[in-house]
Amino acid sequence: MNTLKQGDQVPNFEVFDEQGNVIKLSDYKGKKLIVFFYPAASTPTCTVEACNLRDHYKELSDAGYEILGVSADTQKKQSNFKNKHEFQYPLIADVDKVMINAFGVWGPKKFMGRTFDGIHRKTFVINEAGVVDRVIDAVKAKIHAAQILE
Repeated sequence: MNTLKQGDQVPNFEVFDEQGNVIKLSDYKGKKLIVFFYPAASTPTCTVEACNLRDHYKELSDAGYEILGVSADTQKKQSNFKNKHEFQYPLIADVDKVMINAFGVWGPKKFMGRTFDGIHRKTFVINEAGVVDRVIDAVKAKIHAAQILE
């Protein structure tokens, strides 16, 4: 896994959100951006993490952040997840793993004694110039917004 690190320029990407809108890195030029990767929509920990960001959206927004949630789920699954929990931010349906590979978050994982490839739960805080300011590797779903704002 070749994960982006602090100081790395984020490669441009072009992906679709849950509604089929095209989302590009250039859409966020001059803005601070939080990109959080999660393994699967509507799973317990992913839901807690995404809802924590929803519940603290105003504080994150007031601090100047835009938010993108990313998983390899389909547009339909992402749309259902967003609508059920009323997220204010886009969810990227990265079925082709464009962003997932660009950020380097796909790789071997262990769960219940077996090893498999999947998305690693990581968050990238990106500055107005499209450079990674911070990578949060040890995401704590229940307090994720506080981790970002610290």
